[in-house]
Amino acid sequence: MKKMTLTLLMITVPLASIISPCSSAEPVERTDISIQQASQYSVSVSHAKREIALELSRQYTRVLPVLQSNINQYNLAMDADLVFRSSGSDTKTLRQSELAIREAKGLYTHTKPKINTVRSGSQAPSLVQFRLADASMLSDWQQGESPLFAFEPDGDDKQWANIEAYDVEGNIHLLDVYQLPQRPVIVIGLDKQQAMREGLAVMRDTLALSTHSASQIKRAKHQVSAFTAADQLISTTVIKQISVKDDEEPWISGKAEIYGIVTGVNPSRDEPVLDIIEMPYLDYSGTEYYPNQIVIHWERYRWAAADLVLMEHDDGTNYKDLATALVSIAERVLQQYPDPEVQGYAIIATITNEILNALPDAWFTNNDDFVDVYYTLQEGETYTNHYGAGGNARAFFAPLVIQSR
Repeated sequence: MKKMTLTLLMITVPLASIISPCSSAEPVERTDISIQQASQYSVSVSHAKREIALELSRQYTRVLPVLQSNINQYNLAMDADLVFRSSGSDTKTLRQSELAIREAKGLYTHTKPKINTVRSGSQAPSLVQFRLADASMLSDWQQGESPLFAFEPDGDDKQWANIEAYDVEGNIHLLDVYQLPQRPVIVIGLDKQQAMREGLAVMRDTLALSTHSASQIKRAKHQVSAFTAADQLISTTVIKQISVKDDEEPWISGKAEIYGIVTGVNPSRDEPVLDIIEMPYLDYSGTEYYPNQIVIHWERYRWAAADLVLMEHDDGTNYKDLATALVSIAERVLQQYPDPEVQGYAIIATITNEILNALPDAWFTNNDDFVDVYYTLQEGETYTNHYGAGGNARAFFAPLVIQSR
């Protein structure tokens, strides 16, 4: 069963820089805005992992004591940089490969500098992990059986012919995609929760920069403050219960991360609103969860209606390009309607469908995967055992009114 961690970070257009704090990093500069281009970098990520796998095979004898001291039945993964540094191993290949991964995914390469510090800032957190593929391998590995070092291939996991892995001699082994190997396997992968957290931070900054100048943000902030002072009640919708169907997944993929994209239109201006929702509770598919999580703040949406798209994070998406592309699509749709009030909330579904239509085929495979979509969630409505349009997600949505003071 595929483990999934669904994590709440609100990213709002046009008020993203007000609702969420600014990111602590400098983005990788990229001028492309095509949503197709936002997901075509998995080859670079896979290549970087291959280089790390080979380096781990070369340094395995040195790092083994550190790995065995930290990997156990409760924790099957360890930060790769910490492994190398703690064992006194050379980190050059690891650092170069991780930089390539960050650039491929549009993540920050350095933390944002504080006042009176150098512009480049300090080194960004480590993303790469070494993970024992399954707890059943732990005993044999701890007793001295030599492992293989594997990583996810490129492209659609339904089209994978095999899993590429290396032994301590650097020899290649081709493993079955769905049958868990009998021999211990250490997977070179990303800390997906960290990668998604950083990716959504990039999206937050990019959405803010793509939609408003500093003066517009200042004016919008004043409007929000006035609204809060005048209105004591905040109308929201919460997810009371949610589950996602269990699908067969390759053993090497490990846990997943799911996030939501809430789409709608600004109540005071003809501009799109895109909220990105992170959810750190939905651990496994096929299991019911009861988060009681706020997903929609209705003061941000015209016509008291919004859509919710559920997406699953994987390794191949460039987040900076993705955010730019999402804004571009939503704005293009709105420009087609000189008077949005004539069409009303039907425009929201058009925005959502245009986003879904623009998703590359790879996003339905092994990049940021489409999970399901909820059309026309409305303020004040309760939805019990409500299936998404694709029938993959089932949720219980309920209204919640909060006193602002």
